[in-house]
Amino acid sequence: MVPTLSDIRAAAARIAGTVGPTPLIYSHWLSEIANGDVWLKLELMQPTGSYKIRGAVNALARLKETNPSATTVVTASAGNHGQAIALAASKTGIQARVHLPASAPETKRQGMKRLGTEVVDAGSYDDAELLGRKDAATSGATYVSPYNDADVIAGAGTVALEMFAAQPDLDALLVPLGGGGLLAGTAIVARALAPQSLIVGVEAEASPVFTGALAAGKPVTVRVEDTLADGLAGNMEPDTRTFPVVRDLVDLVELVPDAWIARAMRNLLLRERLVAEGAGAIGVAALLRGGLDLAGRRTGIILSGRNVDARVIEWLITDVAD
Repeated sequence: MVPTLSDIRAAAARIAGTVGPTPLIYSHWLSEIANGDVWLKLELMQPTGSYKIRGAVNALARLKETNPSATTVVTASAGNHGQAIALAASKTGIQARVHLPASAPETKRQGMKRLGTEVVDAGSYDDAELLGRKDAATSGATYVSPYNDADVIAGAGTVALEMFAAQPDLDALLVPLGGGGLLAGTAIVARALAPQSLIVGVEAEASPVFTGALAAGKPVTVRVEDTLADGLAGNMEPDTRTFPVVRDLVDLVELVPDAWIARAMRNLLLRERLVAEGAGAIGVAALLRGGLDLAGRRTGIILSGRNVDARVIEWLITDVAD
């Protein structure tokens, strides 16, 4: 099942008491570069530092509605979804267990542990997803995918609802792309509210999951390398419901190398005083790199998260060139 606009609006109402709206701010710097108007959606201001709290709260609230006796949820995460599940679980009296790749930033790992969530280490994100599914199957816990879940997608789509409420005439969106939950939810909203808008998914060159899938016409396994955008790294499930949404509703998928992600992170920090992790800054990286025709458009870029280790921030300031 793929959520509808009505499902996303219902998710917005469901999470309203727990998840507050985030600002949509105008960027003079990026507007000059784009030769248009550019706004930044500050999902990095969420309680867990990323938009993932929206899908987690919606999914666990729906679980309590449909299965009041549920006591435990299991998930796999690169970090932000795990933190979001941990917080949502703590507010609903549910136990959570997160399978986490070894590459996850320490700030994300510690965020989960502070909330009392059990963290299970895995070698890679793909390993974490496989082990998480097996864990749920053997333990009887409910598995909550970070992207292949209708309630998670609906929660993610509430980001776009807020963007169009604040700026109804947006006509271009740059959206981070990993498993596709945020992009799918955004595309469902945008095609309903602004059918002619340009929708761009931006993924890390080191993890070209959707680029490969769109070329093949179906999800395929690709080689995933280390990337600053760790929150976007990892293959997707073969039956993911996000793929057909992206295939049918999104205009294009842009690949961005890590060098441009680093520049985007650095410039957001120095020009906008915003700390964005690699996954969060990747839409800005696509704009800075060039090649997107945004002249005259009113563009919204989702800054999806801020959870980056201090050593990376220090490196951005001291070693990365503008």
